Formats: sequence, C-alpha cells, structure tokens
Amino acid sequence: MGNLCSLFAPPKPVKKRRPITKRLTNPQAGAGSGSVNRWNRVRSSSSRKEKFDDAVIQEQALAAAAILFRQQQQQNGGGSLPFDRSTSLRYPASGSKKSQLPRSSSSRSRSSTDPLLQPHQLVNQGLNLGDLETNHLVLIHGGGFGAWCWYKTIALLEEDCFKVTAIDLAGCGINSCDVNGITSLSQYVKPLTDFLEKLLDGEKVILVGHDFGGACISYAMELFPSKISKAVFVAAAMLTTGQSALDVFSQQEGQSDLMRKAQIFRYPNGNGRPPTAIDLDKSLLKDLLFNQSPSKDIALACVSMKPIPFAPILEKLSLSDGRYGSVRRFYVETLEDYAMPVTLQEKMINSSPPEKVFRLKGGDHSPFFSKPQALHKILIEITKISD
Repeated sequence: MGNLCSLFAPPKPVKKRRPITKRLTNPQAGAGSGSVNRWNRVRSSSSRKEKFDDAVIQEQALAAAAILFRQQQQQNGGGSLPFDRSTSLRYPASGSKKSQLPRSSSSRSRSSTDPLLQPHQLVNQGLNLGDLETNHLVLIHGGGFGAWCWYKTIALLEEDCFKVTAIDLAGCGINSCDVNGITSLSQYVKPLTDFLEKLLDGEKVILVGHDFGGACISYAMELFPSKISKAVFVAAAMLTTGQSALDVFSQQEGQSDLMRKAQIFRYPNGNGRPPTAIDLDKSLLKDLLFNQSPSKDIALACVSMKPIPFAPILEKLSLSDGRYGSVRRFYVETLEDYAMPVTLQEKMINSSPPEKVFRLKGGDHSPFFSKPQALHKILIEITKISD
C-alpha cells in the first residue's frame, strides 16, 4: 500500500519555482546557468511524468484484474463456471458525458510497449452494431492459457460496445478441475459447450479460438452450428475430420529444439503409464510464445499458465460438411510465430481453406499481447463481413 500511495502523491512544484525566478532576475547570476538549470528541471519533470504514467497504468491494470478475479470467485461460489467477462467494464453508447464512466485507461498516453490508443477512434467509425448478425464474441484460449490472456482484447472490444465472453476451459485459469483427470476433449471443452447450450433460441455468437483452442471451437461448431455465426482461428489448430491436434502439430517440419526443450511431460500415474499433461518450461516461454510481447505480459503468463491436458490433444475429431462445414471460418496468421510457424499455419489453410485469411505482421504466437490493436481491428472487420 505504501508504494501505491506514493504513486498518487501530488507533485510539489511551488517551492522550486520561486528560486528559479530569483536566479533569472539576479544580475550577478549568469543567464546561461539559469537557462541550463531550467532546462534540466523541464527535462527531469518530463521524465518523471512518463514514469508516473506508466506506473499508474500498470497499477490500475493489476488492481482491476484483482477486483475482477475476486468478483468472479464470489459469483461462482468458488466453483468452476465459465469465466464470463462480458459484465466487466461497460460504457453507455449514448447519453451525456456526466453519465458515462471515465475513459482514463484509453485516453491516457501510453508507452510503446503497450500501445492501446483509443481503439474506438481507429476501427469503429461508421460501425452500426444493429447491422451485424451478432455483436457477441466468445474467446477461447489456447493450451496452458486461460481467459486472463484476453484482457486487452476484452477491453478493446467492450470499448467499442461489443459483448464479450472469455471462457476458462476445464483445468485452466480459475477453473478448479484437475488437468490430470481430464481424459477426453468433451470434458476439456465442457465449459464452452455448456455456455453454448444455454444460449437462447436464435441467439448467435462469434467463436474466436487461439492455439489448441482452434480444435476446441471446431468441436463446438460440429455440435452447435446454428448458434455460431462465424469462427475465427488465431494462430490456431484448424483440423480436418479424422485429425487430432497432435496430428497437425507433428506435421511441422523438424520440430524446433526450443519446443522439445520447453515440453515437460507429467506422469502422476507412474513412468510406465501414459503422461496426463504437458507443462512448459517457464524459462523458455519468452522465446517460444512471446518473442514480440511486452515484458509485463510475459510476467503475467509465467505466473498464470497451467499444464495442458494430454488426452484431448490425442483425440481425433469427426467433422461433417453439413454441421462444421456450414459455419463461416476465418484465419489469422501470425507471421513472427515460433511455436506455430507460418509454414504450418499455411499447410492447415491449404488443407481446409477458410473464407478469408488475415496476415498479422509482427505478431508472435500470442497476438493478444504483442499486437492487440491489430488483432482487434481484424476481429472488428470479421464481424462486419456479411453474406
């Protein structure tokens, strides 16, 4: 608390301004020395302001995350319901400025490592949400991640008045399921299928899947095609029928030494039994998953990522043209991706071409961290694509 309070302590410029005036008016003092002193004060003041702004932004983000986490636990009674962030920050679409919440988090100048600058001014011009088939996006994380990884995407979309739901799959994020006990893909994606099952008749959503989340949304597309308007694969496993995620990942030409070194298999049932989960070496996460991401997001991931259940990765999907094939698909390529190289992404695209492919330049395997603005713009563009 002491550090937090010191960040918001008001500056005290009054006492320092008076001596400057005396120096400038003192005939015995050189004009040059007064100018130098003044320039040094201005420069140091600017530097302090930049550090103050960055520190405040980081403190606000951490405080907001802590509050949302506690609210979610209270709502769920400590259980393992899906992580629904659609009710977090709400901004009225119309009305007086007095009735709206302050937008300090979007209007404040930011550092180059966190370039979230007023997204509503960049991509929402001329957008009428009433013209869209749906403005509800459901975000599905990749292996080892959780709903927490979408925090920038959630904030950007909600500032544009979209409805957003980020779900923790079984054993991920705040979901309390033991990953070592997950034996099927259906068990792993149950939080998602439960959510879709509860949608009202005629209500549709846009599914967005990252990494292994691509296999998860494919499974859901086969079960609930009438409830899914579009599906977006972000550096994700996009399978064909009869394939498993392991089949796709093994197509990678010469799996990198980095990936092999990062994988840590868990054998809680003994070395003579199959592994139940895969963990990733935290010391190698930056190079493997976050080579373009800000350091504070890497730190968040290192303390938040969990083991990946192994059985769902082995499960082959049964996908039909009449159900899975009836949902409009879009793919977002990440061009600086070391975990799922562009060659592997394009191989999946060529095997089962989506309606449109977007190329995210400068995006690593986690574009929600490395390129949040660009990813946000792509998602908005996909929502606007009509028949």
